[in-house]
Amino acid sequence: MKTGKKLIPILCCIGIAHFCSAQQVEWKYTTNSDRWQNEHNVTVSKAQNQVKYDVLITSYKEQTIDGFGGCFNELGWDALNLLDSQKKQEVLNSLFHPTEGVCFTYCRTPIGGNDFSRNWYSLNDTEGDFKMKNFSIERDKEALIPYLKSALAINPDMKLWACPWSPPTWMKTTRHYATKPGDHNDLKDENQVAADDHFIQEKKYLDAHALYLSKYIKAYRKEGINVSMLQFQNEPYSRQQWPNCLWTPEAMRNFIANHLGPLFKKELPNVELWLGTLNCNRMEDVNHIMNDPKARKYIKGIGLQWEGKDIIAEIHRKYPKIRLMQTENECGGGTFDWGAAEHTFDLIRKYIGGGANAYMYWNMVLQDKGTSTWGWSQNAMIVIDSKTKQINYTPEFYVMKHLSHYVKPGDHKLKTLGQDENLLAFRNKEGKTIILVANKEDKIKNMTVSINGNVLNLSLKPKSFNTLSIKL
Repeated sequence: MKTGKKLIPILCCIGIAHFCSAQQVEWKYTTNSDRWQNEHNVTVSKAQNQVKYDVLITSYKEQTIDGFGGCFNELGWDALNLLDSQKKQEVLNSLFHPTEGVCFTYCRTPIGGNDFSRNWYSLNDTEGDFKMKNFSIERDKEALIPYLKSALAINPDMKLWACPWSPPTWMKTTRHYATKPGDHNDLKDENQVAADDHFIQEKKYLDAHALYLSKYIKAYRKEGINVSMLQFQNEPYSRQQWPNCLWTPEAMRNFIANHLGPLFKKELPNVELWLGTLNCNRMEDVNHIMNDPKARKYIKGIGLQWEGKDIIAEIHRKYPKIRLMQTENECGGGTFDWGAAEHTFDLIRKYIGGGANAYMYWNMVLQDKGTSTWGWSQNAMIVIDSKTKQINYTPEFYVMKHLSHYVKPGDHKLKTLGQDENLLAFRNKEGKTIILVANKEDKIKNMTVSINGNVLNLSLKPKSFNTLSIKL
């Protein structure tokens, strides 16, 4: 236990401590050497006298969970296709099977190229095609659509949302997919975009982009893929050498209020529009958009990543009825190690503790060093060796599994009190309490947790992630 924090007194039963039966508690733990193992050493004290505990799990339900997932990318599909059909299916099952593995239920897919596509592309590269006569998803039929259909074949109920990294380049002031020159693109220094809007803020371009996005939803429906939510720009504050596009808050407000919102209300009323994915910690920018009634009426949620973690709790307090999503797990540097998993755990704790209804991992599957087309090696849940075809389920696979294997759409986060900085609790639809707790110390951590008039006495292994499913 950490020192310097007060334990919270509670009236509970000390009586005779007893070991919980398997019917009462299921406990899974993961360490760097032992993955997804059973733990049985749990004791419960019943109430009579005043004792102290580390964490109180209340019965107060906070936000509803919408689901957990990752992003479908072309390089992920290429990595999967290194495997024979049996091994490939094993990996897909580990991600999408409803009762096995991480059980992802709500996933992201890009619209056009991103940093983990094979190269830059859009779904309409015909300059000046404002009516979208040349719109096409033929490129997506090579990788993204087969990847999505493979996942949907395992879990047909999985929800999908989509987001572009860049609009077609002819809609942008520089006619380039990137905003910043780099060693993996051909953008000149004099053409880089330092600030302001990268998208051409003229009505015919804005209308064309809204039409482009609607065409995407409709084309995917014809393929049997239902995308139920759209966030229209990935990281509108980001200057990078890979596909991206800067938007000012005023431009985002105008696009939603006067172009995207009206078109989708008319033609795709069942597709939710969210504000995102915002990589900023500027609450004033969020307020600028949300305070406009014309834009606000179309916005069903807000997506946040990177710097967005700094304001999610404030957004949740100010707009408690707006759903929130962490839209992209911070990607690391291709280390695939325990430290990356602890960082992901911290992000999960930060976002869900701040009010997020959903949490998205980034690259579910990559090969070798996890290097993007633009030269950045990043982490992944599953890594495939291109030479040996060996499959590595990284520690981040297990930290996500400890959450999403147990916590399902429709479950609720529970309010907790005390020394809960490394703990989250949920109530599922069967009435069980799910506890996700990490021990980051190099030694055993003993912890007492009060729940439903009982006190659980836990002994957490060093450097471990733990999930307890409890029926008391």
